[in-house]
Amino acid sequence: MADGHLITSDGPLEPPSRVLVVVAHPDDVDFGCAGTIAHLTDLGSHVAYCLVTSGDAGDDDMTVPQVELAALREAEQTAAASRVGVTELHWLRRPDGMVEAGLELRRDISRVIRLVRPDVVITQSPERTWDSVYASHPDHLATGQSTLDAVYPDARNPRAFPELLAEGLSPHTVPDVWVFSREGALFVDITDTFPRKLAALKAHASQIGKMDDLETMIEDWGSRIAKAGSLPAGRLAEGFRQVRTV
Repeated sequence: MADGHLITSDGPLEPPSRVLVVVAHPDDVDFGCAGTIAHLTDLGSHVAYCLVTSGDAGDDDMTVPQVELAALREAEQTAAASRVGVTELHWLRRPDGMVEAGLELRRDISRVIRLVRPDVVITQSPERTWDSVYASHPDHLATGQSTLDAVYPDARNPRAFPELLAEGLSPHTVPDVWVFSREGALFVDITDTFPRKLAALKAHASQIGKMDDLETMIEDWGSRIAKAGSLPAGRLAEGFRQVRTV
């Protein structure tokens, strides 16, 4: 942090007051932006999460019932969120591995946007990346696409999903979207909050137990992203593509 601002590759950035992160699975937010979220909450931003699924397909052990796995992963994500200062989580509970971009998902994400009323929405990219099959999980692509569609035009349009008006949810315009991107234009320095990002990831015990040397892997990612953003040597970063909508 620098005088109450985020440290980015373009210099200090004033933090948004309210932020909503929309991702497909538990742990996606922590891999993608937990360091940035820790900075934002330290600076006084209110951050909420919207999880499209509960990660109920995230274990190869078929003896574990899906309902139990979903409950476990929701508990892990709740614990992870607390480590970076987040206590508001919204669960859409779509079937893991079967998320489809479409009107129903756009409506449900629009509902959360109108509830939270964020200045910034952070989400996954709807674009396939050919260098990483994991980043291109179909749930990620569908979530990114539906979130962008919910931001514009749905959440701001009073004629979109009139049932939301009936629920008392007035339209809301999100002026800024940050999309996960290692080649984006916005690089946030997370060197100081890296330990909290790592702590958040370690809360996902059902998942990271399968990974060898998590800390080295995440540190390497952060270093490469910082280099792409021309941050000083030894720094760590998370990257985003910034999309203005107004």
